Amino acid sequence: MDLLDPLLLARWQFGLTTLYHYLFVPLTLGMALVVAIFQTVWHRTGDVKWLHLTRLFGKIFLINFAMGVVTGIVQEFQFGMNWSAYSRFVGDVFGAPLAFEGLMAFFFEATFIGLWIFGWDRLPRILHLLSMWMVVLGSTASAYFILAANAFMQNPVGFRMAADGSRAELIDIGAVLTNPVVLAAFPHTIFAAWMFSATVVVAVSAWHLARGQHLETMRSSLRFGLWAVIVSFAGVAVSGDQLSLVMVATQPMKMAAAEAIWNSACGADASFSLLSIGTPDGTEEVWSLRVPYLLSLLSTHSLDGCVEGLNDLQAQYSEQFGAGVDYRPIVWVTYWSFRWMIALGGAAALVALAGLWFTRRNAPRPVAPWMWRVAIWAAPLPLLGSLVGWVFTEMGRQPWIVFSLMLTEDGVSPNVPGWTVLISLVAFTLIYATLAVVELGLILKAARTGPDPLSDGDARADADAHTPTTVY
Repeated sequence: MDLLDPLLLARWQFGLTTLYHYLFVPLTLGMALVVAIFQTVWHRTGDVKWLHLTRLFGKIFLINFAMGVVTGIVQEFQFGMNWSAYSRFVGDVFGAPLAFEGLMAFFFEATFIGLWIFGWDRLPRILHLLSMWMVVLGSTASAYFILAANAFMQNPVGFRMAADGSRAELIDIGAVLTNPVVLAAFPHTIFAAWMFSATVVVAVSAWHLARGQHLETMRSSLRFGLWAVIVSFAGVAVSGDQLSLVMVATQPMKMAAAEAIWNSACGADASFSLLSIGTPDGTEEVWSLRVPYLLSLLSTHSLDGCVEGLNDLQAQYSEQFGAGVDYRPIVWVTYWSFRWMIALGGAAALVALAGLWFTRRNAPRPVAPWMWRVAIWAAPLPLLGSLVGWVFTEMGRQPWIVFSLMLTEDGVSPNVPGWTVLISLVAFTLIYATLAVVELGLILKAARTGPDPLSDGDARADADAHTPTTVY
């Protein structure tokens, strides 16, 4: 293996920067909604604890948002630096939803974040509240447009090839924005983001409750967070089922790799693998523990449905797209990332269920100290699940950079030497590691400090909120 291979290094750089950027995305998407809900409750009830929670989690949201912007900008430059062949080939299509994201959704979101930050003592309370809901709308729209761009790589639609076959040309933006893949992936991603933000709320609340601090305020946020985890996990499960159906229809090879199913099977033979051991070269199955019918049910919603296997799809793709290419992804990566995605999300949901039980009103005994520690350390589980979910999504698409149109090896910049990619890879890794320490330190400091004392203006606003005749 050539350690200075530009393709290898470009893939590592894009993968690492993408996963690093995605550390901040779910918390931005979910925490915006959390802050909007807390502020809405304060607006409706006038209860000062919800104002405390709005400010506390609003601070965490703003720290995370700032870091997400910094890391996200770098990603787009890589398309021109390391993946210029890809950009020339599909930039006309791929760039359209990214332009919507940058020129519309992001600026919309950033504008209302500014109004929310500086509008506490300047805007009427109802307009200040609406500013945060506009932030939720903008961040959610931003996620949709980015997922639409990614969906084109998974299932290219809305284009035609140029007469000379040199590039794809956009002919139907509506088809790109309503790609079946994005329609299924969007709710799955959003629910996962909400779930992670809810576990952060639980962890912050548990940290203070374990120390007997801000008891009334943190009890409310804890119960909110626990219920939000359960509801979000239900949304993740339902949307994940729909996404798997779309995956089977558009990328059957990915589903076959996720289940390590080598030969096509139907009914009882289309079983779900709980554990599978393959040969060292990853081309055959040696032993597997399977549940009969389950894969057929998940893939087709039918007990007697058929699922295509890796070997059969390899033969089909060789005939359709050309021989001499291994169209199978790295099976062990796809197989285990799929399972860890499910396991990590399920573990977080189980912790939340246990939390609801042990913190119920008529619980016979107080919560043990080790339970608070479990609640705190469970916070990263949904985030880790989302990260390995993206590994599954992108690695399962290999060897394609755009499924059925362009191989990954053909998308790399042709005139960029490996040593230049290595330098930027090392530099970005070191810078990002430093930023990660700063980010984590700032968030932990804000979380441990807890609710700040209210200013005189906020205290008066809270008092006014109890007066039904107040005009905003």
